[in-house]
This record gives sequence, C-alpha cells and structure tokens, in this order.
Amino acid sequence: MNVNRPAESFMVLPGMKPVYTEDPNRPGERRLPGFSWLPNRVRYLFISMLGEFVGTALFLTFAFAATQVANTPPNDSVDSPPSASTLLYISLAFGFSLLVNAWIFFRISGGLFNPAVSVALGLVGAIGWVKVFLLILAQVLGAIAAAAVVSGLLPGPLAVRTTLADNVSVTRGVFIEALCTAELIFAIFMLAAEKHRATFLAPIGIGLALFISELAAVFFTGGSLNPARSIGPDIILGKFDGYHWIYWVGPLLGAVIAVLFYRLIKFLEYETANPGVDSDGQDVRFEVRYIQEDDVEGSRQGRSATSDGTTESDFVPHFHPISRPVSQLHKPTLPRYRVNGNKSVNSGAISLSDLPHKPPAAFHHGGDGHYSVDHPNERPRAQHLPGSYSMHSRSHFHPESQYEEASEMSYTSGPSAESAGSDYSSRSSS
Repeated sequence: MNVNRPAESFMVLPGMKPVYTEDPNRPGERRLPGFSWLPNRVRYLFISMLGEFVGTALFLTFAFAATQVANTPPNDSVDSPPSASTLLYISLAFGFSLLVNAWIFFRISGGLFNPAVSVALGLVGAIGWVKVFLLILAQVLGAIAAAAVVSGLLPGPLAVRTTLADNVSVTRGVFIEALCTAELIFAIFMLAAEKHRATFLAPIGIGLALFISELAAVFFTGGSLNPARSIGPDIILGKFDGYHWIYWVGPLLGAVIAVLFYRLIKFLEYETANPGVDSDGQDVRFEVRYIQEDDVEGSRQGRSATSDGTTESDFVPHFHPISRPVSQLHKPTLPRYRVNGNKSVNSGAISLSDLPHKPPAAFHHGGDGHYSVDHPNERPRAQHLPGSYSMHSRSHFHPESQYEEASEMSYTSGPSAESAGSDYSSRSSS
C-alpha cells in the first residue's frame, strides 16, 4: 500500500495534523506519552499478552461462528452423526481462521493462540517460561471471550463444545489429540521457528496443517488440538465432561512428541542431508581470486570475490570498467603488454579510442535466477573473442579457484552461445 506510516497521535480527526514524536530519553524509540517510566521488558510482555488475547479471541470467534453455523441445521432435522460436508466446513473454518489471524499477529506476539504451542516453544527455548505462563493466561481469557461473543451474538444455544464420539474411548481420544497436535506443532517449528527464505509465508503452512489435522480429528474428538479452544465454551456454558482433561493432556503430549522429534533432527544436523533445498540459485558456489602481477617488483597483489558461478566480466563489453583494475578507471589509456616467455611485460600504452568495442552479450548468464553449466569445472562458457584480445585480457588477471582450472586454450576457444563455433582449429593451425 502506498501510504505513510501511522502517526503517533492517539487519533487524527479531519482537520488535525498528524504528530510523530519520539521519547527524548530513548532516541529512536517511539513511546506513548506518559509511559516512559515503563521498563521495556514489562512493555514487551504486555504487548505479547495483549496480542495473544486479541489474536486468540479473533481466531476462535470466527472459528466458533462457523462451527455454530455448521451445527445448526436448516430445518428440524439433526445432522447426527455430522456429514462429511459439515466436517469439511468446520475444518476449513479453523484452518483459515488460524491462517489469517496468525499472519496478522505474528509480528506482534508470534501468533501462537494455543497453550500447547506456547509450552512447546518454551521446551525448545524459543521463549522464556515466565512469558509462556503469561501467554497461556492470555490465550485462555481470549478463548473465553470468543465463546461469550459467539454465544451472545448468534441465535440459538452455543454448539461448539468438543466431545468424544460415541464409539471413541478416552484412551483413543488422548492419542488422536496428541498425534494431530504434534503435526501442527512440528509444522510451526519447521516453518516459523526455523528461519528460512519463506518464513514470512509460515502462516499459510500452519493454517493448512491445522486444516488437515481437523479433518482427521473433528469427527472423533471434536478436533480440539488446543486446550483454550475446549475450555472457553465449557466455562461459558458451565458444563464440563468427565473426560475434559484429555483436551489438556493430549495436546501437551503432542507438544512433547514434536519437541523430541525436532531435537532429534537438529542433533543429526538435518540441514546437511538435503543442502541447497532452500536456495534461489544465487548462493556463493566458489571463490575466485584475481592475482595482479607486477613484474618490476616481483610482487603479487590479489583481490578475492565470491561468485555464484557467473563471472560477470566475461559477459560485458571487454573493456568495460569492470574488466579493468581500479587504478585505471580514470585513465584514458591502457597498458600494452607483450608476452615474453611466461611473463607479461609492459611495452607502452594503448589509447582506448583505438581499441575495438564488442557489443554486449545477447543475454546475461544466470539472469533468470537459474543456471545450467556443462563446461569443464562448472564454469560459464567464455564469449567468442579473437585470440589476441583473449590472451591480452587474461594476461593481467589470472583467476585461481578451488577447482582445477581448464587450460587457457580450452577455456577461451570453446564454442560460444552467439557464434556457435570455435577458433581453436584456426589458432592451432597457425
């Protein structure tokens, strides 16, 4: 959105000018007037609790409202047992409500909305235990508020409680809840806790994880996966089943299972099993070191650069500044070199106006983010250049990499993408 950042005024009414202020005692920090006395740690915890309370209330309000719709038949007939369409509707409601609200609140409080998730993140050390207990309190209060809003806003008795199906035992209910919660929490670990290029898209995967878990569990246990989701409606209705504890033990057991598996793959260094899977094709593949020779002093000065496999100087006009030393960028001439044995000797100067200019390449290698290299040593193929200019350009800088180099003749004489030919035969015959 092409908008300015929000003003720090409490509210900007028509005719008022937005005010942007900072706390003079804490430069760079925008603080509400009169709250400079509040320690940052307390302020951070308050923000997290507020975000979890409001986020959990919004998440469960929309999920409860959709569940109320699904459990309210359009006529006097009762949908018992619930049909597949009813179960799909409830599962979609919970999954997409979590997706949207987690995406809204993940920059405020993390978008947890679940005591089992808070405990799991505490077990892996992602958040402190003081914060865990405060977030659980905020989440339970948010669930109670959501159930109260739906009960008072929608007609009819509240029909969003989680109960076991008639043929499901308590033991089965515990392990169904544990398995589905483990799936949800492990998705949170890998998509949100483990930082990667697609972390900002984590709410999509987490919402889909809840969706498939609800598809599997909602028919048998009501699909809680969240102690706050179960206790909120029970408190509003004042009705607790004797097996209500399974909606706490099951999700917490699932959290422990997810933590154990997560720690196992971290201990085994899972990143090394499938390296590069999160790459966009622009990572550093090897290091190239350019050596500048000074034949007078006999010294060698070098500079190094990292590369993703593309040597930019091979794909620009040959006398572009990128192909010249920094010391010559503002000089109107280039040194003339003659080859004497294995050494390059400076024998004068060449005016830049006397040098031929090569048009730029028709395409830039790797410009689309992908590369496909079959040249020896996985190096991009050189442009087709006359032999004299190729030898001249590479006599001043010699690339050295960690891979074995191809010979100068095989590297510069290979067929190029533009000429589709080679000057190797002509050079060898001469």
